[in-house]
Amino acid sequence: MTADKPTAQHRFVERFGSALTEAGLQRLPARVFAALLADDDGRMTAAELGEVLSVSAASVSGAVRYLQQLRMIHREREKGSRRDVYVVADDAWHDMMMNTPRVYEPMTTALRDGVDLVGGRATSAGKRIALSVDFLEFVSEEMGSIAERWDKRRAELGH
Repeated sequence: MTADKPTAQHRFVERFGSALTEAGLQRLPARVFAALLADDDGRMTAAELGEVLSVSAASVSGAVRYLQQLRMIHREREKGSRRDVYVVADDAWHDMMMNTPRVYEPMTTALRDGVDLVGGRATSAGKRIALSVDFLEFVSEEMGSIAERWDKRRAELGH
């Protein structure tokens, strides 16, 4: 991907990165994820990502750390080297979405405790916070069912 003449791959990275940013992901992590997704083997070093995205390798480190926390990518050691390679899984969306217990549990616990801290379910705030707990518990329960249905669908699609 050159700055002189953007390739179709570069246009995809920028367009999809922008879509992810509009959805709430930070700009550079969105672009890093898009670049890894568009890379043929889905594996790049920080230096390679920096070159592709025209940013410093140092700025890439914060972006990949953020994406690792979301479980959108993971880090591996390059064979025969001490360099880290960042890898996007073929089913990265699945991995990220199935991460809900780690994401939602701390929030659910804090919200559950918060119901009493704001005066209980008899107050408007307590009802609102309790509804948040109920929703997050529902979403967490449903994710297991979604994972099972996706596994079946993925097999039907031949992936």
